[in-house]
Amino acid sequence: MPGAPAAPAIHGGTGQPAGHYLQFASDNTAGICPEALDAFVRANAGFAASYGNDDDTHTVCDRLREVFEADAEVFFVFNGTAANSVALANLCQSHQAVICSETAHVHTDECGAPEFFSGGSKLLTAPHRHGKLTAAGVQEVIQRRSDIHYPRPRVVTLTQSTEMGTLYQSGEIAGIARLAHGHGLKVHMDGARFANAAAALGGSPADITWRAGVDVLCLGGTKMGLPVGEAVIFFDRALGADFAYRCKQAGQLASKMRYLSGPWLAMLEGGTWLRHAAHANAMAQRLARHLAALPGAERLLPTEANGVFVNLPEPAIARLRAAGWAFYTFIGGGARFMCSWATTPEAVDHLAHDIGQALAAG
Repeated sequence: MPGAPAAPAIHGGTGQPAGHYLQFASDNTAGICPEALDAFVRANAGFAASYGNDDDTHTVCDRLREVFEADAEVFFVFNGTAANSVALANLCQSHQAVICSETAHVHTDECGAPEFFSGGSKLLTAPHRHGKLTAAGVQEVIQRRSDIHYPRPRVVTLTQSTEMGTLYQSGEIAGIARLAHGHGLKVHMDGARFANAAAALGGSPADITWRAGVDVLCLGGTKMGLPVGEAVIFFDRALGADFAYRCKQAGQLASKMRYLSGPWLAMLEGGTWLRHAAHANAMAQRLARHLAALPGAERLLPTEANGVFVNLPEPAIARLRAAGWAFYTFIGGGARFMCSWATTPEAVDHLAHDIGQALAAG
């Protein structure tokens, strides 16, 4: 097939077994990156104060404040669903509502957790463009109704990068945030793949968060290569005043917090988090270039971060899965291939070769 590279032999190029090599289902199928693993082991030395009173936790909170250039309140939780759900519950009372994209993870993939932790806050979906909310769509939802029989919008949540692999530019965030704040709403950002967005957009992380009007960021750690854990960052400290109590109530207060926080410090030192994210993005771009040359591989969405979305015929999908490749299919039947810090060029080239062969087989 034109544009399809010759297939290299399958091997564990990162020291992982061959099955790892075939994994493009999600960036959280990758293991712990070496820097985070070393830090996790170092955290195991001796004794340390519990419940976040250890030195590592204090240090990494300060480091995050430096990275984001803000005197923020920082918390650590175990996973992204808890980060989003408990953060939204902290912003929203039960009679209020959260405006989100129709594709938002909080709406489609969190098993009602935002509603559960908030005691019933409703999610109001708005139209999207390639996964991104628009100011016009948000305004329509805000102004849809104002009577007492309808939940009152309180928060707008944005995902960066989006569930469809696209990126909000700082101006887009600022436009939505200005509208939200003008109506008394807060702005939450689901940053499960924020590192990939920051690496792709360049500049300061502050420019695409609080400087653009984001009030709370759930910063993903697992997908960037940590063993476990997400950071919840309140750029307005007053908004996080009671968050520690919510974490405890939700079972998200780690007694041995150093195991969550220590690896973060390793990732933030020397820009390791951005370097790994940039590598994942580059692997996605490499795959996108290969697929652009393959007849029958219809790209569904622009490749802006670390995900590649392509429409493939069902027989081709079946052949790829039979060959052992792991990936998800959704969004109107499209296939999603996610790259991670551990994705190798050889794995990308082999995948592109096999996609070409699957398409050629008819």
